[in-house]
Amino acid sequence: MDAGTPHTQAPAASEGREVAGLTDHLFRQESGKMVSVLTGIFGLERLQLAEDVVQEALVRALKTWPFYGVPQNPAAWLMQTAKNLALDYLRREKNFREKQPRIIVDIEQRLSAGEHRDEPFFEDEIKDQRLRLIFACCHPLVPQDAQTALALKTLCGLSPAEIASAFLSSEAAIAKRLTRARQRIQEQKIPFEIPSGADLPPRLDGVLQIVYLLFNEGYKASSGDSLIREELCGEAIRLGVLLTEHPAARLPRTHALLALMLLDAARLPARTDGDGLLLRLQDQDRSKWNRGLIFRGIQQLGLAADGAELSGYHLQAGIAACHCLAPDFASTDWPTILSHYDQWQRLDDSPVVALNRAVALAQVHGPQAGKDAVAAMPYRAQLEGYYLLYAVLGEFEARLGKPAAAAAYFRQALDLTESASERTFLTWRMRQCAAPAPVPVKS
Repeated sequence: MDAGTPHTQAPAASEGREVAGLTDHLFRQESGKMVSVLTGIFGLERLQLAEDVVQEALVRALKTWPFYGVPQNPAAWLMQTAKNLALDYLRREKNFREKQPRIIVDIEQRLSAGEHRDEPFFEDEIKDQRLRLIFACCHPLVPQDAQTALALKTLCGLSPAEIASAFLSSEAAIAKRLTRARQRIQEQKIPFEIPSGADLPPRLDGVLQIVYLLFNEGYKASSGDSLIREELCGEAIRLGVLLTEHPAARLPRTHALLALMLLDAARLPARTDGDGLLLRLQDQDRSKWNRGLIFRGIQQLGLAADGAELSGYHLQAGIAACHCLAPDFASTDWPTILSHYDQWQRLDDSPVVALNRAVALAQVHGPQAGKDAVAAMPYRAQLEGYYLLYAVLGEFEARLGKPAAAAAYFRQALDLTESASERTFLTWRMRQCAAPAPVPVKS
């Protein structure tokens, strides 16, 4: 049947599911690029338009592909549909009609050349389209938490739920934050401008945080069937490399962030088993770790040591290096890791840092010390809805020989996570704790 001829019958349910899976994959992969292109053409003040037409393109794909067939180039179909929708909307505006011929030519040139256009750039300009727009989102007049949420949503393709997980917040709160950011842009008429030169450094910390959170969502997906989203990790590393190559961003904390991402990415091949289920650090096959990425990460960590600057990225990269350089779990330098957490907590007294420090403390001084540290956390209430709090407490109780208490904590953790891989792992740990201890056989 020709792809342009509609079926006479409704598509099979299996075909509909396949199309839904494909469109979800493409939308995650391509939505940020599509919004980047459209926002680059129409301006940051039309960010909502770019988002809306990209979303509408996905909806049209879900409605038409099961009947007409999947196009030969699905990503190009989505981009072309979004472009047409944007043009249809703008043709109704008087100001646009006056500039329509020039804008249409600009769109066609951008879409045909993609992100590899041969444009002249000054040395102090950002050349990569997505990175340019992330810098544009990090406008000083937009609060940093709103900048981050906006860029992660529109340019990196994360959902409000995934952003909420990164901020330990609710999806509703993130939706409000996104709305306020868009309103701020419109009300204050914040211009779409790609910063360069002296305007880049003040925005760098916001950009680094966006890249960091993008990598984290790839390293441990907050929901879905897969624990790891390698495409997000790869994109974050790509952006990190570009930042270290730019004169204005080539700073110790930038190298430290890239070091952290490379060292963590090196361990990705061993983080799950053959079925995609989570493996603890002590259970991982270290021969699968990517030694090339570890080497690059250590190189970047060396570059990060230039000067007296010490950031959270430095300390996290130092912790990752301790894990990567240990030949086995028993050889891990936990006292150094604990020292890094102590310093990190002095820089950032967030409850997540404190929780991770408690894990390291337990490795050095025993599970009771870790349990006491969690009990003494000043901001523990902020973690009441965070599944890892209960997973950590469950591990402490298990090590203390209290299986019933451990199982109860694992049950609480299980109720709070949407990741299929982590749910399977927590169920396994819970059943381990509930299983009766083996009776020793007398000889």
